[in-house]
Amino acid sequence: MKNIMAIIVFFATFAIANRSEASETVELPGAEQIVAAKLAAEEVEAIKDRQDADWAASLHKIKNIWKETGIYGFMQKDKPAPAAVRAPLPKIERSCILPYGMAQGVMIAICLGLIYLAIFKDFEPLLLLPIGFGGLLSNIPGAGITAAPVLDALGYVVEPGGFLHYTFEMGVATGLFPILIFMGVGAMTDFGPLIANPRTALLGAAAQLGVFVALMGALALSQFVPGINFHIADAASIGIIGGADGPTAIWLTTKLAPDLLGAIAVAAYSYMALVPIIQPPIMKLCTTEADRKIKMKQLRHVSKLEKVCFPLIVLLLCALLLPAATTLVGALMLGNLAKESGAVNRLSDTMANPLINIVTILLGLSVGSKLAAEKFLNAETLGIIALGLVAFACGTAGGVWMAKIMNVFSKDKINPLIGSAGVSAVPMAARVSNKVGLEYDNSNYLLMHAMGPNVSGVIGSAVVAGVLYTLCR
Repeated sequence: MKNIMAIIVFFATFAIANRSEASETVELPGAEQIVAAKLAAEEVEAIKDRQDADWAASLHKIKNIWKETGIYGFMQKDKPAPAAVRAPLPKIERSCILPYGMAQGVMIAICLGLIYLAIFKDFEPLLLLPIGFGGLLSNIPGAGITAAPVLDALGYVVEPGGFLHYTFEMGVATGLFPILIFMGVGAMTDFGPLIANPRTALLGAAAQLGVFVALMGALALSQFVPGINFHIADAASIGIIGGADGPTAIWLTTKLAPDLLGAIAVAAYSYMALVPIIQPPIMKLCTTEADRKIKMKQLRHVSKLEKVCFPLIVLLLCALLLPAATTLVGALMLGNLAKESGAVNRLSDTMANPLINIVTILLGLSVGSKLAAEKFLNAETLGIIALGLVAFACGTAGGVWMAKIMNVFSKDKINPLIGSAGVSAVPMAARVSNKVGLEYDNSNYLLMHAMGPNVSGVIGSAVVAGVLYTLCR
């Protein structure tokens, strides 16, 4: 009950702030008001024109998706020409709904709430704590901790920028930190359950349903809700929240919609932390008691050779079919290969411990630096929070439904509860599947079975991110 109250208080902050009116309204003379209205209308029209152009470009890429594969690349005789630089997206002014100073105070209160949830409620503390603290630092008036450097007319630095500006530009804007996180995750992951029961990969794929539901939802909000304007690139970044994979969400958002990074990162990690609360009701709604009591056969032993070959095979398949996803998938498989080979224990230990811990601190602070009031307290943030919840719920239901469909055609039944672990919140989602199963049969241990779809969800979310990046870049 305490956890539920904490969640309600946390998200009520957004709803209360969103209903607040700006305290100052500028009265313009008649002629200037007409000009301002005309300029605003032209801006909205330009945004819609670009959205239509983005749709056309994405549809063209879908029709020619063959040319985006590694197979097509291997067949080329000449080195491909550099990709054409697209025109920048029309600037969407996301105005803060409160006076600036008051908004900074509200953001400090929200960041303190994140720190409270991390310390006292154990909600993803490794990331929510540095994210919340980074948000505190970025909203201190006059501190300049996130300020860019001041340059003179010749481009020389007159005054250096704040340290969070440099950590963000070095590790997040370049996409380096999420890649290093994936490397560490790979060094801590055992793909044995997935290798022993490969069909559970379908559950991880089905759990990506939430990504596309949220993507379409974001575009629908843009069409029907005044004050909300999401480009297709914004919608893709919002949709990836449904994969329940924070580093993937950060990697894609920094490339497609960096202005939304703060809201998307907080939503992604918050819902990952709320897995034990969000998932069980959906799992029970989508299954019968008989489904929940299904016992699965014990997994077979997986040899070292299989575990060593698996990351190499996955990487090569990804390179052939979707090169855009090899950045994340390659980092994940490098970490796993180092772990499973046993030949470089010092490297795998470094990836799984010091490296991922250091990067987690810097990543959290850098993401928190984007919790600036002017970028967070707006109508779009509330839409992102709501769409993230829808995406997560649909992803959970998608995995469960896929398991039920597979049981219609399969002799060896799958307990549908493990389908919910297809979202890539490792290993929390697998633990929730096991816990719910034990509630109905205290001898039915599903943890290792659930790890199969759980780790396949990690791969699936990275692949989906690659697809969205390919279509929306």
